[in-house]
Amino acid sequence: MTMFIGGNSQPGAGNPTAQGGTSSAPGATIVDADQANFMAEAIDASRERPVLVDFWAPWCGPCKELTPVLEKVVTAARGRVKLVKLDVEANAALAAQLVQIGLPLQSIPLVAVFYKGQVLDIMQGAQRESDVKRFVENILKSTGAEMPSAELLAAGQQALQAQNGAEAAGHFSNLLEVEPENAEGWAGLIRAMLLLDDVEGAEEAASQVPDAIAEHAAILAAKSSIAVHREGREAATQLDSLRAEMAKTPDNKDLQFQLAGALNGAGARREAAETLLNLIGADRDWNEGAAKAELLRFFEAWGGSDPLTREMRRELSSILFS
Repeated sequence: MTMFIGGNSQPGAGNPTAQGGTSSAPGATIVDADQANFMAEAIDASRERPVLVDFWAPWCGPCKELTPVLEKVVTAARGRVKLVKLDVEANAALAAQLVQIGLPLQSIPLVAVFYKGQVLDIMQGAQRESDVKRFVENILKSTGAEMPSAELLAAGQQALQAQNGAEAAGHFSNLLEVEPENAEGWAGLIRAMLLLDDVEGAEEAASQVPDAIAEHAAILAAKSSIAVHREGREAATQLDSLRAEMAKTPDNKDLQFQLAGALNGAGARREAAETLLNLIGADRDWNEGAAKAELLRFFEAWGGSDPLTREMRRELSSILFS
């Protein structure tokens, strides 16, 4: 399966006023402002959506670090917030007026958020991308909105829980178009491919995970689920013969263990978990705890938020702590 994940284009670096993505077109998401258009671009525009005003100066090194991060996060918000960049040195008179309303422009970089014509919040100093993202997410929540990525992630996870692999894959692919380094998005896409029984697609998705998030717990868990799925799919071909053998020797623990893997591979997850739970209940130390270890592998492969994982984990706890 060929993955069509959008390119991870980055806003330009260097002088903030020369960076890609800035526009003077009406309704643009990222714009440069000055004394003449600040009221229209920032204050008036804030009556429709939150406006982040990035106060910077050409001599400010941290400003040059922060502005591209702001551009990236605002672009990912897809029009739900606006970024206005103002050179405080070139617009000293305007900056002096804004100081009079309480903005601490003596120390930049400074980001002020305007909403409904008022200052809603401020952020000072250079920030990591994760902190800027959190800042914007909180702004959106306070105004009754969400980042598109949050909505797509929730929709994808809901589709996974409903066992709808195609829908889940669509949501996670759209999420990764917005945020190419979203670990939960990549993990969800891998799981969606497995739900569609597309092991090759899952492996291809896993191979495209950016290095920056390759060791994220969600990614590692999703990758391990590929091996569980592949093993289970192979074992599922023996399901009928295993059932026949079990009918002859129902107390054979080795056969019970093999049957659980075959059931999981065939999609009978509940029966697979119950088979292992029965084995654990009868002899929790059998084969050095192999049944418990296998059940935990199933949980990891299904995902911690999966309803069946939560239900069977409670059943396991009741056996182990009874």
